[in-house]
Amino acid sequence: MIDTIPVAARPARWVPAASLVAGALAGASVWWWSRCATRVVVDGPSMLPTLEPADRLLVARPVLGSRRVLGAGDLAVVRDPERADRLLVKRVTATSPSGVVVCGDNPGASRDSRHFGEVPARLVVGRAWYRYAPAASAGRLRRGPAGRLRRGASG
Repeated sequence: MIDTIPVAARPARWVPAASLVAGALAGASVWWWSRCATRVVVDGPSMLPTLEPADRLLVARPVLGSRRVLGAGDLAVVRDPERADRLLVKRVTATSPSGVVVCGDNPGASRDSRHFGEVPARLVVGRAWYRYAPAASAGRLRRGPAGRLRRGASG
């Protein structure tokens, strides 16, 4: 008796190709996240009412040759000039070729450029652009009129 494999049970020839494509996409995704974006968790009340403690944000890192730069009203993530192991989320109030001036939305609870001066450009991690948690507050963060940040899909 000759063993035969039913047509439906034969391995498809496209499976290895699909695996390669899936692997390439996964690799590209890891590369993109490591080079172009990062995530941060808000800790403390310095950005109330815009951001709450425990809000989770996506941060776009500057990409070489990018036209998008930080502007007044943007939410910037910067390395703390006084503690290199700590990241700060603050609103940009002024920019210069050498760095940015940042302030918290809750001045009474914020340590910002009023305390440590302009943040050098080399310490800028990126621009917070999306709140992904908590789910009830999820949404794109946009610069609003007069530097006020607002949440929403329009504008």
